[in-house]
Amino acid sequence: MSAPGVLQEERLSAPLADIAGRGAPDVADPGAEHWDLHEVVAGLHAVRDRWRQAQGRTKEAGGREFPSREALARVVEQLCGALFPMRLGPTDLRQECEDFYVGHTLDAALNLLVEQVRLELAYQARHAGEDEALARGRAAGLVRAFAGTLPEIRAVLDTDVEAAFRGDPAARSVDEIVLCYPGIHAVIHYRIAHRLYELGVPLLARIVAELAHSATGIDIHPGAQIGHSFFIDHGTGVVIGETAVIGNRVRLYQAVTLGAKRFEVGEDGGLAKGLPRHPRLEDDVVVYAGATILGRIVIGQGASIGGNVWLTHSVPPGSHITQASLQHAESGKPGRAP
Repeated sequence: MSAPGVLQEERLSAPLADIAGRGAPDVADPGAEHWDLHEVVAGLHAVRDRWRQAQGRTKEAGGREFPSREALARVVEQLCGALFPMRLGPTDLRQECEDFYVGHTLDAALNLLVEQVRLELAYQARHAGEDEALARGRAAGLVRAFAGTLPEIRAVLDTDVEAAFRGDPAARSVDEIVLCYPGIHAVIHYRIAHRLYELGVPLLARIVAELAHSATGIDIHPGAQIGHSFFIDHGTGVVIGETAVIGNRVRLYQAVTLGAKRFEVGEDGGLAKGLPRHPRLEDDVVVYAGATILGRIVIGQGASIGGNVWLTHSVPPGSHITQASLQHAESGKPGRAP
């Protein structure tokens, strides 16, 4: 008889088809009796049924219904290699082989991406009562359009890398920026995710953005609009909301939040979706560590927002906002003009 640890490992490594074919655990299996698996499986089945009925999903979709995080992680890894082959590609790559590597890698990434796009388009059609087959047929064209914008994505990422190099005296090279900086890692994911968001696959876009969020602690919603030469220094704790609009040459430091001040309620009593509710930062704005900027307000061109400032009103171009200046303004005492 196998040891308990070996038996458990064999169960976990069994092919999925074999597991599916077995049905509920056999009572002869000591594990089934020991763990009360019949009751647990039946309980989970009942909870799933309640959830599906509540969400109007009683019909079996057939096959996989949702895009895969694992597949999209692989797509993004390949896209990063294709965008920056000598930095994020394989260690043995040489420049004379760059084009071959980029073509081969892109072909693999885009073929994998098209299936994930089909899944989301079918999901959208299913819940809108539309033709799933017709929706799936749009996937190849959408991925072709996405592929056509990759040179543009690379070009704007170059401006982000240069902004990071210029903005951080500790940076010794642009290569160090690409290889080491979490802010650039998050921005690469954002640029890819934003293009997918614009093309009409917001779930895929959100998954791509959340992959970077998990790795860096930087949360950029793919719906945000961000100009060129964007730099997030240090980065952890940065939050940029869905309807935020950020101009060119903007710099943020760690723990900055560009969030909503309040949420509108729709006619059904739930939160209204998609309304502009996040700040607009014009060109050349700098926001220092820990600042929180809330609501659909405008931070004027060239303004500087100090650390740990809580800001809920617009400020004109060229302003220098600090905690002290806000406290003076609230008390009516003379202070630095916002």
